[in-house]
Amino acid sequence: MKSIIYRIIFFVALTISYTVAGAQNAAPAAGVAKITGTLLNETGKPADYATVSLLKAKDSTVVKGALSNENGAYNFIAIKPGSYIVKATMVGYANGFSQPVTVSANSTTVSVPEIKMQPSSKTLNTVTITGSKPLIERRSDRMVMNVENSVLAAGNSAMEILERAPGVSVDKDDNISMKGKQGVTVMINDKLTYLSSTQLATLLRSTDGNSIQSIEMITNPSAKYDAAGNSGIINIKLKKNKQSGTNGSASVTAAMGKHFRDNTSLTLNHKEGKFNFFGNLSRGDTKRDNNIAIDRNVENGGDNTYFSQITKMGSERHYNNYRVGADYDMSPKNTIGFVASGYFNPSADNNTSQTFIGTQPQVFNTYQNTNTTIKSKYNNFAFNVNDRWQIDSTGQALSVDVDYSKFTNSANAQYNTYYYNVDGSNAGIPSMLRNQTPSTIDIRTAKADYTYPFNKTTKLEFGGKYSDVKTDNDLEAQIITNGEYVNDPTRTNHFIYDEKIGAGYVNFNKSFKKTTVQLGVRAENTSSKGDLVGTAQVVNRNYLNFFPSVFINHTINDKNEFGFNYSRRIDRPSYEDLNPFIYYLDQYTYEQGNPFLKPQYTNSFELNYTYNHTINVSLGYSRTTDVINQALVTDTVTKATYQTNVNLSTQNSYNLNVNSPYTITKWWTGNANVTAFYLGFKSGANPQGVAGIGTLNDGKVAYQVKTTNTFAVTKTFKAEIMTDYSSSLVYGYFNVKAQYSIDGGLSKSFANKKANLKLSVSDIFNMRKNNVTSENNGNLIDIHQKNETRVARLTFTYNFGNSKIKARQHQTGADDEKNRVKNQ
Repeated sequence: MKSIIYRIIFFVALTISYTVAGAQNAAPAAGVAKITGTLLNETGKPADYATVSLLKAKDSTVVKGALSNENGAYNFIAIKPGSYIVKATMVGYANGFSQPVTVSANSTTVSVPEIKMQPSSKTLNTVTITGSKPLIERRSDRMVMNVENSVLAAGNSAMEILERAPGVSVDKDDNISMKGKQGVTVMINDKLTYLSSTQLATLLRSTDGNSIQSIEMITNPSAKYDAAGNSGIINIKLKKNKQSGTNGSASVTAAMGKHFRDNTSLTLNHKEGKFNFFGNLSRGDTKRDNNIAIDRNVENGGDNTYFSQITKMGSERHYNNYRVGADYDMSPKNTIGFVASGYFNPSADNNTSQTFIGTQPQVFNTYQNTNTTIKSKYNNFAFNVNDRWQIDSTGQALSVDVDYSKFTNSANAQYNTYYYNVDGSNAGIPSMLRNQTPSTIDIRTAKADYTYPFNKTTKLEFGGKYSDVKTDNDLEAQIITNGEYVNDPTRTNHFIYDEKIGAGYVNFNKSFKKTTVQLGVRAENTSSKGDLVGTAQVVNRNYLNFFPSVFINHTINDKNEFGFNYSRRIDRPSYEDLNPFIYYLDQYTYEQGNPFLKPQYTNSFELNYTYNHTINVSLGYSRTTDVINQALVTDTVTKATYQTNVNLSTQNSYNLNVNSPYTITKWWTGNANVTAFYLGFKSGANPQGVAGIGTLNDGKVAYQVKTTNTFAVTKTFKAEIMTDYSSSLVYGYFNVKAQYSIDGGLSKSFANKKANLKLSVSDIFNMRKNNVTSENNGNLIDIHQKNETRVARLTFTYNFGNSKIKARQHQTGADDEKNRVKNQ
């Protein structure tokens, strides 16, 4: 452990020294006041992401700079007494100026009258204005990874980009962790995806990286967000056009790993009068291999049985995603709109598994071959109607969302197993199994959010949400008898799950001279029923929970800022994890749901510190009760091992995160992120009465280091190298081995920067592997998995049409429920 700590200290010291070396030596004296204001465009709507400068009135010297947020608001902190002018600039608009404002010695907050931006009367044909945000930036309640200008974004999927985000990791089963903890809630454009880990992985792998603007990591969300997600929220922001007119972009990617892959996307946006129309289509074809080796020892009364299994999994995925919608400006302050989205994704899996069985290590008596073919279809349709009303210029606003989403999934699987003696002779009658697993999930939600500012420093937010979810899963299992397939009643089942959640929240925000405070509480009442039709397994639950949250940020001076936050959160089991279906790899290896899973609850605390708006340090602690965790269970009678989920007693997590950008030269910049954490798990004997699971009391210190280096070779040509190392760690019953990889990319812009060509290679040296061991009640399981991780991609992107359209960023209210739907 000492060597790990020494390495962390050395790496943190090194990255901090790079940044401090380039910083100014003298810090300005602390100011005494805060200047706030709002920008509006010609229609009276917020002018977002405009550049705002604070100038000295006497000589127009620039004092500070800022960007307006999505509400058009901006602020400058720690301002000395004096007379100032605010200047606002925005592409396509004339410069805006305020009247002089005065900061006196006794001032705490000075409000600037609204600045209204007017469209520029000049047409610029040859001038292109570009800006580059840092790859990683820290905001008051989240860390942001600006993907838009990254070389590695081109040709990579959203999942592959997410794996590169600071403190984020993805395991062999596509479970996403942040700072070592699973249970992350993923949102897209501030809307929950309603998908569980496997279906979310499908969506993220079919989302083109070129469409992503940024990835936000929110470790402690406020009461305004759904209470789901013990590890916090990852919010993927898609690009939006910020100007007026008609435009579009097209992207084509060709990739080669062991197999060829391709994906294309087209985005169009058109505004005419009060109407704005937008749409996106994307498709892709992916073929990949996944090799798994499993060695296990099953002990039963002193007798041991040894298994050595090698499985080659080949999969083909075809992605077809769409998103269309329109907005109508009923007035300069009120916009209504709709969004329709969905996908239809057929897939095929062909697996071959060979399992050797014996009573001594590496001495086998028999073996079996299992050939599996699975044909699947995953379809989704979602519809959102929304209304955004900016009631007045003070920030009073009301938003309403109504959502409907339906998932229709089906899979037909064939499992053929042949038995042999060690000499190759037949050892029994082949087993022929066939499964048909149709399922549907219907999600209906409605939500409303209201913001009321009492004044420039005090704001009240409150709202409510109602969701109604029904899942229907029907497993039709068949086995060959006398040469014909007949129903197998021991495996066939029908599982129906209904869930209704009513929620309400209130947030109070107050800004003082150097401190901002937000207090909130959310209440959620859940009523659910899980019914295994035709059996006595009916689980009814009804519970009311309160989820408080506290956020405090304090600015010491221009270079030093501290923050503290606390929240309580819940994680409900995914719909598929509640379903007691059995999914086979072969007769000795399968996966089964648990209808008796309970929700888990987490209390999270975090301290954070920011130096010079660049170096970010956070220290966190969380405690989770009834923690949902995977377990490998061995049936000592049948010798089979299956994976399921159980509730453990507690999980304690401690984490330290340091993120620092650095500049070596003008053409060489980088970012380093170090996360050190401890995870500790405890359980009682046989959690939830599942036989074969022993008592757990285990934990380990682990760390993750990620670096990104960007080289600006010319103004239009740059290169990027990214490294990622994750140490070994303990997660519940699993010991996960270390993982590491190196990625690289090149980017070239041309045609007046309308076109871009990018070449990238992930896992250049093909080093990334997933190796896991698990020991439970004397039964040892050793898993070695190698996915197809080394892939070269060539991406061409072209932006066309008028570059002056402004599309409103769309959100829906159905994301938390979607996040619990599973898809392969």
